[in-house]
Amino acid sequence: MATTISTDVQLTPLTGKVRSLREWLTTFHLAVVALDPFTNEGAWALPIAERVLTHFGQADVRVALLLPATPDECRMFLGPIVNRLLVFSDPNSELIKTLGAEKLPAFVHVAMDGTVEGKSEGWNPREWQAIADNLARVNGWSSPVVERDGDPAP
Repeated sequence: MATTISTDVQLTPLTGKVRSLREWLTTFHLAVVALDPFTNEGAWALPIAERVLTHFGQADVRVALLLPATPDECRMFLGPIVNRLLVFSDPNSELIKTLGAEKLPAFVHVAMDGTVEGKSEGWNPREWQAIADNLARVNGWSSPVVERDGDPAP
């Protein structure tokens, strides 16, 4: 069942100006992977998140990493990835709470109307694949293979 969330929450990108979620959804759906940079799970999920989000980089969807960290902490954790992906700093976990994500990593697809089309908390390759497949279908895009050899077990 899809849930509509408040689009008033402010998103802070590492580059550019702060805008509301509503503004970020004006022309595209939003696909975010929320990672906790202070945990082992955040570290091992980062390559998976980058792989999945990069796949949709040219599709009609805005893709981003979302970290409950300050901008400086985001840069330290992500290194050169900050130059390849949109990154939102969420030090008070405001957007993470708005999305209803209680366990990270989380993969969330938000439609342009603020409806959460898909959400998976924790690393569940089947759920992440279902979200990626739906995102691809909605955007007329190919779907990535989410789980690969060498990825952690769920």
